[in-house]
Amino acid sequence: MIVYGSIVSPFVRKLLAFLGEKGLDFELKGVGIGDPDPGFRAASPLGKMPAIDDDGFLLADSSAIIHYLEAKYPEPALIPADPEARGRTVWWDEFGDTVFAACGGKMFFNRIVAPKFLGREGDLAAAAEAEAEELPKLLAYLESAIPASGYLVGDRLTLADLAAVSPLVNVRHCGVTIDAATYPKIAAWSEAILSRPSMAPWIAKEERMMAKVLAG
Repeated sequence: MIVYGSIVSPFVRKLLAFLGEKGLDFELKGVGIGDPDPGFRAASPLGKMPAIDDDGFLLADSSAIIHYLEAKYPEPALIPADPEARGRTVWWDEFGDTVFAACGGKMFFNRIVAPKFLGREGDLAAAAEAEAEELPKLLAYLESAIPASGYLVGDRLTLADLAAVSPLVNVRHCGVTIDAATYPKIAAWSEAILSRPSMAPWIAKEERMMAKVLAG
């Protein structure tokens, strides 16, 4: 399987972690948004990442890909079969992909992507507003929602954890840290999920790349 995407994308990061938890082999082909790579554009007509080529089956969008792979490789189950647990897992996937990623994206794009990758000034006011106004509300909600189990759904890892934690890495790239005194459950939960073998090597690679980018 070929995965098209960039490791700094929260959506790609979520998919890579999912593939790691499933134990699936894949080749990551690095591309950017709107990249003209013909294989990527065939798999992703809108030029958005991630996208896959699974032995000729082409598909884009992290959630669509994950649901396809969960159906094809049901074990270990990362999307619960129980109706209520499945509903909560889909909710957290939506939370991570839309609300949390959008907030982190305003910070990451305007502070890092625009000036460092695109060579233009970012909207620093929008980034500051996202950090000051949006992020605390989302973190307060997440802190209140993490169960005693340390997993967002049930007592084991699911897609919910991978999806919700992924945008937090982009926030961290912006120099924003989670205050463990204010958000103890987020601090413990995120450390546990991000240190898993399915995520830790990719994040270490990201951090090395970001260090070079920010130093340049």
